[in-house]
Amino acid sequence: MTTPDKAFILAAGLGTRMRPLTDRIPKPLAEVAGQTLLSRTLHQLQQFGVKKAVINTHHLAQQITDHLKNRPGPEIVLSHEPVLLDTAGGIKKALQHFGGDPFFVLSGDGLWTDAPEAPALQALAAKWDPATMDILILLQPVSAMKLTAGVGDYDIPPDGRAVRSKTRTGTHMFTSMRINHPRIFDGVSEGPSSYLALLDKAERAGRLFAVEHKGDWHHISTPEDLRAVNDAFAGENGAA
Repeated sequence: MTTPDKAFILAAGLGTRMRPLTDRIPKPLAEVAGQTLLSRTLHQLQQFGVKKAVINTHHLAQQITDHLKNRPGPEIVLSHEPVLLDTAGGIKKALQHFGGDPFFVLSGDGLWTDAPEAPALQALAAKWDPATMDILILLQPVSAMKLTAGVGDYDIPPDGRAVRSKTRTGTHMFTSMRINHPRIFDGVSEGPSSYLALLDKAERAGRLFAVEHKGDWHHISTPEDLRAVNDAFAGENGAA
């Protein structure tokens, strides 16, 4: 089975809950311990062996373009959205860059650290099975979230499938990290559309599975979240 070597990074959003910081910079360029969230994500992808990263842009897009100039690591392809296309529409617009192969999808404002025995990207790649899955999502136990607040998006029953908790009282939060097959976008129209509909579509078909993240993942949504994570990463262990 071929390990995905391409990724899509969602970096176009307005980051409204992070204002006033996001009035002057896009949220993926927020810094933790002196490194932007986007740079941290790209570094993790490079370490895993991803060769191409497609990044969508909209809000303060030129800053992301400038930030990525002359950067070592995966080949960068920017997919600019003059009008925001939302979480599925932006990926649909860029599907031609993946050549029909499964690929990682991540948020440009994500922040995670790996457990030595189970790095997140490796854990996803190891479980990915395109014969039985359309989407494989990485989930964080809500009970393990100490720095930022967790929301119970999903439960994981014994068969390893993911079951969305419509009351948001599940045991796990969606990290936004996933592998998906391009076929999940069949029938998605051009224009704005939400990825949540694709998650629900895969779940209804019995083709949405989950991996539990063994390390830490932080839901950075507000300035207070960013401060809490920066305080923690300022220590010797967090900056590693």
